[in-house]
Amino acid sequence: MPRRKAGVILPMEYSILSAVVELSASRTDPYGYTIAASIARADEGRGLTAHGTLYKALGRLVESGMLVAAWEAPETAEGEGRPRRRLYEVTAAGAKALQTHANEKLSASTAFTPVPGRLATS
Repeated sequence: MPRRKAGVILPMEYSILSAVVELSASRTDPYGYTIAASIARADEGRGLTAHGTLYKALGRLVESGMLVAAWEAPETAEGEGRPRRRLYEVTAAGAKALQTHANEKLSASTAFTPVPGRLATS
């Protein structure tokens, strides 16, 4: 598998990083289910094809240093009668990649597009 340039992220990874930022800002724990739900909302229901896709992408983002992951406190999960959740946080490298990707999207969307039927005369 070819290696990607540092800081370059795939569309799925952009969605994940964006979801983690959004969830953190709204004081919602960013873990697998809430990340998937956030992506589905932002993507008008298209979302993920499978949760395995999400967890593989989360693993790549952790491995590349764009996210850090930590298990929540056992007492929290125990108090709520459920298994522990793995919580994610965007790192400085992840925030930088997210910003770069957003800037590239903005730049591409505002690029000059000639008006059909009009030609430059110079």
